[in-house]
Amino acid sequence: MKLTGKVALVTGAGQGIGRGIAEVFANEGADVIVNDISTGEKTDQVAATIRSLGRRALVVQADVSKREDVERMFEEAQELGPIDILVNNAGVETIVPFLDLTDQQWEDVTNINLKAGWMCAQTFCRRAIHEGRKGAIVNIGSIQAARVLPGRTHYAPSKLAIEALTRNISAEVGLNGIRVNCIHPGLIDTPMIRWVLESPEILPQVVAQISLGYPGKPCDIGYAAAFLASDEARYITGQSIYVDGGWAGK
Repeated sequence: MKLTGKVALVTGAGQGIGRGIAEVFANEGADVIVNDISTGEKTDQVAATIRSLGRRALVVQADVSKREDVERMFEEAQELGPIDILVNNAGVETIVPFLDLTDQQWEDVTNINLKAGWMCAQTFCRRAIHEGRKGAIVNIGSIQAARVLPGRTHYAPSKLAIEALTRNISAEVGLNGIRVNCIHPGLIDTPMIRWVLESPEILPQVVAQISLGYPGKPCDIGYAAAFLASDEARYITGQSIYVDGGWAGK
């Protein structure tokens, strides 16, 4: 159990990759704060699964693109104790042709996918450094940091920028014992891309580009995140890895 005794905060953990990460973390021994922009049946189910594994769970509603919500989330999370691990997973994707993209659509995506990660990481690091604690941050990017797909001229840059965010934060907080790494998921079976998985035309085209020949599951991202957050990765920081079945390399 890689994360025994740790407290982890996972943003956007109500479903999909975030849920997969939260549940793997609990299975590896961590207590988990389950964040999402809205709470209810989905987040309660995640918390119930975490508790069924013998770990503590706390559901905290917050819009992580808003500074006041981020600060409140970290305050409420203290109910489980000091946070050791932050996973910046919350994200949104829309598909809009480049020539039709509006200012608001650009801001909506980049505020959640990039700005939110910066604010959460800054709040986490400020608290950890003030308290003299070490920690680990795992940022969740996307295969679209490496692959070009139509209609993502706002989404793809927000995910590729997470690499630079990861490297620069890691350089500034490394001496404080805080490691920062990034995971770029490939085609993962989540509600966000269910339309791809259910399309008899699109799915074969995408799978043909994946070396392993099949979509991944949320737990596959969870396993990678658990490793990067654990002491087994104590000498790894500032790195971005693709968990994509070999898609980026083809």
